[in-house]
Amino acid sequence: MMQPLNLPSSGNSTSKLPMPFFGLAFLLLSSASLVSSCTEQERSSLIDFRDGLSPEGNGGLNVSWVNGTDCCRWEGINCSNDGVVTDVLLGSKGLKGSILSSLSNLTGLLRLNLSHNSLYGSLPAELVFSSSIIVLDVSFNDISGPLQERQSSNPDLPLQVLNISSNFLKGQFPSTTLEVMKNLVALNASNNSFTGPMPSSICDHAPSLSMLDLCFNEFSGTISPEFGNCTMLKVLKAGQNDITGALPHELFSATSLEHLSFPNNYLQGVLDGSSLVKLSNLIILDLGSNALSGKMPYSIGQLTRLEELHLDNNLMSGELPSALGKCTNLSYITLRNNSFSGELSTVDFTQLDLRTADFSLNNFTGTIPESIYTCSNLIAVQLAYNHFSGLLSPRIGSLRSLSFLSITDNSFTNLTDALRKLRSCSNLTSLLIGTNFKGETIPQDEAINGFGNLQVLTIDACPLVGKIPLWLSKLTKLEMLDLSNNQLTGPIPSWINTLQLLFYLDISNNSLAGDIPIELMNMPMIQYEKNAVRLDPKFLELPVYWTPTRQYRMLNSFPILLNIGYNSFTGSIPPEIGQLKMLDVLNFSSNNLSGQIPWQISNLTSLQVLDLSNNQLTGEIPPALNDLHFLSVFSVSNNELEGPVPTGWQFDTFTNSSYGGNSKLCGHMLSVQCDSVEAPPAAMKKGHKKTILALALGIFFGGLAALALLACFLIARLAYDDLVPLYRRSND
Repeated sequence: MMQPLNLPSSGNSTSKLPMPFFGLAFLLLSSASLVSSCTEQERSSLIDFRDGLSPEGNGGLNVSWVNGTDCCRWEGINCSNDGVVTDVLLGSKGLKGSILSSLSNLTGLLRLNLSHNSLYGSLPAELVFSSSIIVLDVSFNDISGPLQERQSSNPDLPLQVLNISSNFLKGQFPSTTLEVMKNLVALNASNNSFTGPMPSSICDHAPSLSMLDLCFNEFSGTISPEFGNCTMLKVLKAGQNDITGALPHELFSATSLEHLSFPNNYLQGVLDGSSLVKLSNLIILDLGSNALSGKMPYSIGQLTRLEELHLDNNLMSGELPSALGKCTNLSYITLRNNSFSGELSTVDFTQLDLRTADFSLNNFTGTIPESIYTCSNLIAVQLAYNHFSGLLSPRIGSLRSLSFLSITDNSFTNLTDALRKLRSCSNLTSLLIGTNFKGETIPQDEAINGFGNLQVLTIDACPLVGKIPLWLSKLTKLEMLDLSNNQLTGPIPSWINTLQLLFYLDISNNSLAGDIPIELMNMPMIQYEKNAVRLDPKFLELPVYWTPTRQYRMLNSFPILLNIGYNSFTGSIPPEIGQLKMLDVLNFSSNNLSGQIPWQISNLTSLQVLDLSNNQLTGEIPPALNDLHFLSVFSVSNNELEGPVPTGWQFDTFTNSSYGGNSKLCGHMLSVQCDSVEAPPAAMKKGHKKTILALALGIFFGGLAALALLACFLIARLAYDDLVPLYRRSND
């Protein structure tokens, strides 16, 4: 691609360029039109590449690349002024097929971009060891096999940027290949299946190397001290591998490092403060999800350029050093899931510009430090699973940018006061405050307002008393509501279906009572697939932890759920339940529900979990439930059901425990076998049975042929009346 002209600035961006410039531009454009066309050899080489693609995956090149025309004018092709092809730029063109080595015949080719296609096969060695290419990008394809060994005697290849990421390359990284790449500045080999040790000698051969990304591979062994020779290296990323051992002291000699990232490996040892301080240019330090131990070094405060600190999911402990407050550029910190202790107030957050802070799953005590409220740009704060206590500060309302707040599983008090203070955080979308406020009353005050942007609200496991409050109905953007594991009483409120976006409702393990309201069967987001597009697919500011080990990163990753189990609901299950066609999880267990299992549940074809256990349900298990082909968890145990258990499809995978406590159920998976004589359909009306019996007796005693004929007609008609609704149901 031709480099743009660098024009002198006049100091006024709105001033017009002088007239002589337009004359010059005209001359340049005129000369461009006279550029020589590409040679026949180059045209032929490009045609060979095109013809190597599959007919349905040539990205329309058969239309653009026409033999006999000037290939300098073809789509994705740039040429120099003398007609030499310098660029083949075909990223994201829908190409499918193998990469032919014919492109290596383009002797003036400088940049080759075939990224984000569906190209497969091996990567031709002629391209890797080209004597002209300086940028080679084949990332995000289906290229497989090992990376080629050196095929060239040229000791000084011009290649500067090599991007082979997101393919299926495997095997060890060949050292002979690196030996000839002396001009390499950037290498991205991430998201492949490379094995063996990391290519530690790379900086010995390519002293100007600035970026090395080896993430998402299968590299193993320890980090070689040779990486300390990478004096120009700014980015070193090798997360999601199988790397072991400690960070070698020599690594910290690579003092140009700005981004050091080794998450999700098996690193051990202590983060040495005297070594860490050498990396004074660090902007991002990511050592999360390893097995690092010891304290956070006090020298961390000397990394004044540090913007992101990831030490989550390690074995670190002790109090945080007060020097952390000197990292004045720090905007992102996650210390989640360690054993840090003491009070957060040892750190003065006043000088920090924090945007995201995750201190969850540690042993912090005391109150939330007042200094953190000076970080007015805070977007997400995670304090869950610690030992914080006391009241929320009135200053929390000053965090007007706060979108995500989780204080789950601590010892905070006064829920009503907390909600009144938090309503000033007008941008809150996720509020997780359960397992606090022990034994308090859930506020019924309708004056609790604000929270107009709230999408996720959890106030579970407190255990709160009182009724489901009316002010929740005002949260019109609410998508997830969890009030489980409390001691709430009363009915499910009739306004529940006015929450138009609600797709996750968990009110299990309470003392709620009454019939299941019909409004619960009319929840818009659970009824129609078209409504699912209204869910916000963006990432949450921080992962939501439903348990310390189970996390969700996106709202639409949660199952569509309705859980009213472990309450005191009575009455029957409304047949309108068949309207909730988007449900993934339905749990009505451990209530006092009676009547039959509605066959309409078979309409819930996305259902993965169905739990109706520990109720007083009667009748048969509807055979139509066989239509639930995604069902993986099923239980109707401890009811009063009878008749045969459905067979086939998913029902052949369920064990005895799914049916236990129903003495009248039978089936091959149970100890009770069904009689060979099939029982009459449960749907047959009693009136039908009496009519048939009377007619049969009439035939026996009267012996009249006319009566017999009439009886046969009526029997056939009654059977038709019973079968037609069943047929219609199966085709609903």
